[in-house]
Amino acid sequence: MSDERVPILMYHAVSTDPNEETRALSVAPEAFAEQMAVLGDRGFRPLTTAGLAACWRSGRALPERPVLITFDDGYEGVHRHALPALAKHGFPASLFVSTGWLRGPYDTGGGLDTMLDWDQVRDLAAAGVEIGGHSHSHPQLDQVSDATLRFELIHCKEIVSDQLGSVPASFAYPYGYSSRRVRQAVRETGWAQALAVGNGLARRAQGPYALRRVTVRRRTGIEEFERMVEGRAIARTFAADRALTKGYAVVRRARQARRLVSRAGD
Repeated sequence: MSDERVPILMYHAVSTDPNEETRALSVAPEAFAEQMAVLGDRGFRPLTTAGLAACWRSGRALPERPVLITFDDGYEGVHRHALPALAKHGFPASLFVSTGWLRGPYDTGGGLDTMLDWDQVRDLAAAGVEIGGHSHSHPQLDQVSDATLRFELIHCKEIVSDQLGSVPASFAYPYGYSSRRVRQAVRETGWAQALAVGNGLARRAQGPYALRRVTVRRRTGIEEFERMVEGRAIARTFAADRALTKGYAVVRRARQARRLVSRAGD
């Protein structure tokens, strides 16, 4: 069975004037439109996360030049700016919402910038955007208790189901962080597949709960974007990110170990 490598693009905010908290991981509307034009001109065929996972589970062939367009958190610019560019090319996408960050009855006030409201989320769903989960309050899931972990996963799913009338199947880990415990909980609470970060191309061999994505940032130029979607120079492009991730992983493991010792002593 083919183990084709697929670029899964990870976006956050699409904004003309993002705030400082979201600026680095935002993309200007004009840049996003240009990037979508590159995908169209080069014959890429976007899939949803559920669509990719279904192909890999069933053994069905992927379309030629597959790519995924994904958005995390739920920023208002996905509706205002990204949706028209997606619609122009007839591209599907996947949006992973932190339900406690969206404007409306479940808003905890944690959103980093102007967030979507539920009417806008329904508009996106009606336009062919898969709505997935990104937890309720966007914690580092591998650092929370079992009870909190399950609450974050279940409450998010219940809210999306209630608001959209359909059960979401795909999940994206906040900050990209997961662990064996987190992945098992995601599976046990009924999510069918989940996306990490990793800044590498996705492969079937990664399994349905640890598919890698590549980060698109405000500083991502069009030539770098073209190399990214073609799968060229990925390791070089994200070398600094990987070094930082490895260093931070050591810190996070130490923090987790301290928490476990502290709980054992309680």
